[in-house]
Amino acid sequence: MLKHACHLLIVTLGLLPSVVHAAANRPNVIVILSDDQGYGDFSCHGNPKLRTPNLDRLHDQSIRLTDFHVAPMCTPTRGQLITGLDALRSGASSVCAGRSFIRRDWPAGPADQAAPPPPSTMAERFAHFGYKTALFGKWHLGDSYPNLPENRGFQDTVYHLGWGITSMADLWCNDYFNGRFRHNGVLHEYPGYCTDVWFDLGMSWIRDRAKADEPFFLYLPTNAPHGPLWVADKYRQPYLDQGLKKPLASFFGMIANIDENVGKLDRLLEETGLRDNTILIYFHDNGGTAGVNFYNAGMRGRKTTYYEGGHRAACFVRWPGGNLRSPGDVDELCEVQDLLPTLTEFCDLGAPKSAGDGVSLASLLNGKRERLADRKLVVQYGQKPEKWQSAVLWKKWRLVHGTELYDLRSDPGQEKEVAAAHPDVMKQLREHYESWWSGVEPLLDDFVPIVLGSERENPVTLSAADWANVYCDNMHDLRLGKQANSVWHVQVARSGRYRISLRRWPKEADAAIVAGVPVFHAVDGELPEGKALPITKARLKIGDVFDQSAPVGAKNKSIWFDVDLQAGPKTTMQTWFYDAAGNELCGAYFTYVERVNAR
Repeated sequence: MLKHACHLLIVTLGLLPSVVHAAANRPNVIVILSDDQGYGDFSCHGNPKLRTPNLDRLHDQSIRLTDFHVAPMCTPTRGQLITGLDALRSGASSVCAGRSFIRRDWPAGPADQAAPPPPSTMAERFAHFGYKTALFGKWHLGDSYPNLPENRGFQDTVYHLGWGITSMADLWCNDYFNGRFRHNGVLHEYPGYCTDVWFDLGMSWIRDRAKADEPFFLYLPTNAPHGPLWVADKYRQPYLDQGLKKPLASFFGMIANIDENVGKLDRLLEETGLRDNTILIYFHDNGGTAGVNFYNAGMRGRKTTYYEGGHRAACFVRWPGGNLRSPGDVDELCEVQDLLPTLTEFCDLGAPKSAGDGVSLASLLNGKRERLADRKLVVQYGQKPEKWQSAVLWKKWRLVHGTELYDLRSDPGQEKEVAAAHPDVMKQLREHYESWWSGVEPLLDDFVPIVLGSERENPVTLSAADWANVYCDNMHDLRLGKQANSVWHVQVARSGRYRISLRRWPKEADAAIVAGVPVFHAVDGELPEGKALPITKARLKIGDVFDQSAPVGAKNKSIWFDVDLQAGPKTTMQTWFYDAAGNELCGAYFTYVERVNAR
């Protein structure tokens, strides 16, 4: 049984009461999304050392989308999957920088144009049409209400915060082994290795659905093999024995553990009789990382880049009882935004409330058509998106950064730039991007706010991970005292008296603002000693209504301010820490906002 299992009644934005269908013949859906695995990190893709027998078997049993693209970083891909929207449209365009939230509504347009209806998430759609929904693993689309998975359509959830275990937003001194994760928002400890925990929870939940004869949508986004590269020795040692250095051996060991769990999941589907009527999708969230220098399947680029190695991903789709075309490669241009409309069609989830940016691949997957309609796609993400920092895809053409053109038919490694030889192609791709950019540019500074003072979550923790347009979300940024600062975009839910506490370290660290902290010794690694900072003054500014400073003493663990705030439109909040000479050192990496009296 799922540990501490319960089902929450989810009130999703803009949805009618749930539509209940009979379970018979409705396909179940499992989406597995690995973190920082690359296209070359499968033995079935030619990796000469890594062994992934269960993923290889899934590959052989699946339709393989061999020209499938994601974002070059993880949060944009996750937002695109969940909403079916391009990253710059959904709001979740970056892993941090105040841009890791998917929109709850749309910004107002011109006075004579009504805003389109808000998009519903993949989980909201499944729940609305009578499916049970669950997420176990990495969310990374917001760390507080109303941006958490249980607020966006998932009925059962266990997850960590931030980009991963040891991220700034996650729990202080959390570990890949025996970690502490949130079950529908409530913190519990889960024995074992994190990837095993996610799959074990998922398999227990599937057994419950099978007993109750309930159709289900299960999202299993692993935080592995993202760093830190912590894994049990039994998975790493086979690669050390082959002469690989420890970081790469650990990375491959983390993938081997995922592979083992995929095998266990597949056996469960066989045992429960669910395999034939379950759509199983496996893909990864961006280009390669730790394995790129060893093997990258002949591609140029890696995570964060706009070359093929940054955004081309493996995507395996299996549905044995779904009358799909025979397993094999399908080399049509596809993007992660296509998965939501595809599942919507396969599972009869009705027409979406608003148009997305993907297209259904159902007729391609079931063999009713061999080709999709001609299309051009844009891959773009970023903590401060700029024009032409992108890739435009058309057939096998790739326009990178608006000036570099590559023809993958003759040059799959993108070694020869051919813009001068193909001005007609350049013109078409640049015109497509200009039109696309004109649609997303007005949205770029419309940040999704963090909600303060809601009855659903009070107090709220703000971290440096959500400073606008600033990259400051790694534990090393905190421990080494990164000199960074920016505003949080916030919205006050209820008028009242608020206590706002500024801290260098999170509450769980129980450390003075000026103090350092010891090394964290994890089961399979460590995090460095936390550096002391000579902080003598703290300052808080909220929009145009509050701006005050206070001294910081040697023993102060926090500096707090009491502020009267009015509910209303979003505003900005910023903090500062200064030294004795008045030099800015950083912002308060953690700020806790509590409504103490409502008005």
